[in-house]
Amino acid sequence: MTRDESAAPAPHDGRDAGLLAQYEHYPYPARDPREEKSRLLIGSPSHLREIDYWVFGATRPRAQPLRVLVAGCGTGDGAIMLATHMARAGRPGEVLCLDRSPAALDIVSKRAAVRGLENMRFVRGDLTDIAQVAPGPFDYIDCCGVLHHLPDPDAGLAALERVLAPGGGMGLMVYAPYGRTGVYMLQDALERLAPVDEAPKGRLDVARRVMRHLPATAWLRQNTNFGDHLTGGDAGLYDLLLNPRDRAYDITAFHALLDRAGLAAACLMEPARYDPALLLPDPRLRERIAALPERARQAVAEDVAGNMATHVAYVRRANEPVERADPFAPQAVPVMREIPGLELARMMGSDDRLPFTFGTLQVAIALPPQARGILPLIDGERTVADLATIMETRGVSQPRFAKIWAQIFTTLESLNRVLLRAPA
Repeated sequence: MTRDESAAPAPHDGRDAGLLAQYEHYPYPARDPREEKSRLLIGSPSHLREIDYWVFGATRPRAQPLRVLVAGCGTGDGAIMLATHMARAGRPGEVLCLDRSPAALDIVSKRAAVRGLENMRFVRGDLTDIAQVAPGPFDYIDCCGVLHHLPDPDAGLAALERVLAPGGGMGLMVYAPYGRTGVYMLQDALERLAPVDEAPKGRLDVARRVMRHLPATAWLRQNTNFGDHLTGGDAGLYDLLLNPRDRAYDITAFHALLDRAGLAAACLMEPARYDPALLLPDPRLRERIAALPERARQAVAEDVAGNMATHVAYVRRANEPVERADPFAPQAVPVMREIPGLELARMMGSDDRLPFTFGTLQVAIALPPQARGILPLIDGERTVADLATIMETRGVSQPRFAKIWAQIFTTLESLNRVLLRAPA
């Protein structure tokens, strides 16, 4: 299902004018460039190690320049993260930030300046004119939180596909309906109280007043899947409840959007999140789950979990499926995505289960007990053969290690915690 206010709106209708006004008055998310001195915001999509693995299968050489487009960069969280990762790793390439909001571009450019990033470029322009303002081709395109605000998401995604280099990929994020329960009810109420053609300042005042008196029975009060309306300041409240155009896609509709653009998901983030067997341990239910097609299983997971507020995916052209390096080959080099292996091992309980959260949902993931000794060895330099040799000195035979490693990697890959390093 999708939530769509109009079937075929004009490219620049009243809602579009409202969006332009919103992001000029309240650039989103609210960011202070001075904070770049003390922290780097990390997330998905567009984490460099994720791109290396999920988009390029850990087969694209690190020395090969990476040309990146961030389409609708906003105030720049994803762009700053990726450009910083590239700079720290000495990776050649450029991150081109495209947005039609001068206010947003001013913030992201100042953030880049504080960090001393010289691998970023800033272009003001509309995604619908991308062939003219950012002709490409691009090896990787980030379009996070943008498609669901466009007058025609299909046209926007098609425009991005046309500037994607052969063998390239994209990182996308769209809103999902069930985890945003309560949002659309309030959006509808506020649009009646403060129509989209009113000035942003007045609309925000109405939203604040409504939130001060919101009944305890309102679904938004029960929903803890996000907090923009509580901690995101004026920009967060406005974007959540006053955005003039806001669609939500369930996973079936998201796949359909990709299909129409000739794209396919290389990875839904995190893959295990879309496995309903994690949530439904009953053996008979798991038999039924296993018999379902993959997309149907993903839909069941979304329906049952109820807390998916977004869908994040790495995608490629459907006729260019990703070819991944073999994670069990002796020369493969595993790498922790972000959390050090020692820290992850320490999180394991006495029952050899790793507590893991998918948003507000916590599950217990079973791992072999030997994971406590293997995970701290993963440093992004040791090969699988190196790990096996070390574990052999600890009494784990090579054949036994192979079975244990298969379980560890398969499980932690599905949680986006252990990936493979790209070749030099």
